[in-house]
Amino acid sequence: MKKILGHHFFGVLSLVLLIVSLTPRGALAQDEVKTRVSPGIDVLRLSNFEILKGKRIGLITNPTGVASDLRSTVDILYDAAEVNLVALFGPEHGVRGDIEAGKPIEGFNDSRTGLPVYSLYGKTRKPTTDMLRGLDVLVYDIQDIGVRSYTYISTLGLAMEAAAENNVEFVVLDRPNPLTGNRVEGPMLDLRFKSFVGMYPIPYVYGMTVGEIARMINDEGWLNNGARCRLTIVHMDGWKREMWWDQTGLPWIATSPHIPHARTAMFYAMTGLLGEIGTANQGVGYTLPFEIVGAPWIDGNRLAFDLNNRNLPGVIFRPMFYRPFYYDTTGIRYGGVQVHVVDRDRADLMLTQFAILEALVRVFPERNIFARARPDKQEMFDKVMGTDLVRRRLSNGVTVEELLREIDQERATFMIRRARYLLYE
Repeated sequence: MKKILGHHFFGVLSLVLLIVSLTPRGALAQDEVKTRVSPGIDVLRLSNFEILKGKRIGLITNPTGVASDLRSTVDILYDAAEVNLVALFGPEHGVRGDIEAGKPIEGFNDSRTGLPVYSLYGKTRKPTTDMLRGLDVLVYDIQDIGVRSYTYISTLGLAMEAAAENNVEFVVLDRPNPLTGNRVEGPMLDLRFKSFVGMYPIPYVYGMTVGEIARMINDEGWLNNGARCRLTIVHMDGWKREMWWDQTGLPWIATSPHIPHARTAMFYAMTGLLGEIGTANQGVGYTLPFEIVGAPWIDGNRLAFDLNNRNLPGVIFRPMFYRPFYYDTTGIRYGGVQVHVVDRDRADLMLTQFAILEALVRVFPERNIFARARPDKQEMFDKVMGTDLVRRRLSNGVTVEELLREIDQERATFMIRRARYLLYE
């Protein structure tokens, strides 16, 4: 009897394995293969561009402005008989996405369409009256990553402000938040630290789509002098708040040179602040941007041991050594850790970031990452974080748990206000 049962069991197991081997990867596991989200540009195209007909259009975009078939929004609008596209506007990294972070961009004419391209990252970050002269509508189509310090939402707000001041309509073609629409983490922006890397009083990870944050900016009176633009959001079809990017069915386009994959947005929120303080590396210059933490003085085994002993949810740290390939770190041997996300739904992005910062301060006190940083680097860290609270507290030995309790209290009011502007379940 046992022998027959054994043969039966292994026969069933073999059949299951055969079915799995013949099934498209992941099809048995979850709904994401069947899911197809239509971004705003797809929905606009299906409507035959109804809201743009008979109007002169300016488009704010970059390489991420594509339909689900990867056709550029620039080309879609330019080639549509119903649309009169007359100007392009480019954010940080440029319309074509080939400009390094922080580098100013000059205007030029687009090689394919011949349209003028106005830079919104350089001497001018807000569309001028001359740029907008003759336009009826500004259309915004840029993929964001759901983190306040990423400058695209600053460009969004300044463009909305210019539209309000010049009586130009403003249309946002909505796109998914790659961190899901549910994650709200990190400190609120203290307006004393308002800058282009943090313009609005929202948490560091704000849990909204670009269309939702546009509504909030407009209706909360955050535009200059409390102005409001004539705002239209072209909703996505099929997006749910709990979705990660790979559940949307959409291809990922690098939002900037060091965000090559959708998952990189998650790591950016876990290590990105190290790049601002400048005393340790977060993988920029190597093949794993934002996935590693290193420096020539870091003992990766000690750092991994300390961080893993904290039992942070959803992440494990592996000691490693590497040599960056570019920037001023080229060829130098670094020690450090790689951050491995083993359960993205449980991972707490800002808890992980604060734990890494606190561990670097405590495990390597002689290399204090804050005290040894240049004053301009400390200032930039505070601007990106949106407050000097984190730097001051961690420098003074406050635990991550105490810091998070303080931050969580500030965020409660935002959660109530945010609820009014959500467009998706």
